[in-house]
Amino acid sequence: MVELRHYQRAAAVLCGLVALATICGMLVPALAEDFPFGMEFTLDAAPMRGSKRVPRIEIGANGEVQLDLWCKSASGQFSVAGDSVIFVPGQVQDNGCPADRAAADDGLLATLSEVTGWKRQGDPLTFTGTRSLRFLLLTN
Repeated sequence: MVELRHYQRAAAVLCGLVALATICGMLVPALAEDFPFGMEFTLDAAPMRGSKRVPRIEIGANGEVQLDLWCKSASGQFSVAGDSVIFVPGQVQDNGCPADRAAADDGLLATLSEVTGWKRQGDPLTFTGTRSLRFLLLTN
């Protein structure tokens, strides 16, 4: 009889541990912030001289991207797996840009194309790779 109680207690403890592990397994992904699909951000940078425009990125529900750069406009696609990300640029619209802004746009697109990771702590979204790019959540 004493032996049976030990087995019952051991079984109850084991079931409790399995339940706890299952709950923890469900909570850990829920606690990590998900990639911000369906949100809009601006580059954490000052406007270029002679302009009020700062690059803006809108991320669609399926990772499709619309970019308003310093002067140009572009599209693209994010592919995300965990904290890894790949940006594939799409069509770029020139908009008759001055040389300095066109060069800045090309540089920003090149940097985005080299990102390999992302993190989000609160509102800011940071892409990492050869260089880091920090974007701020648009709240207006």
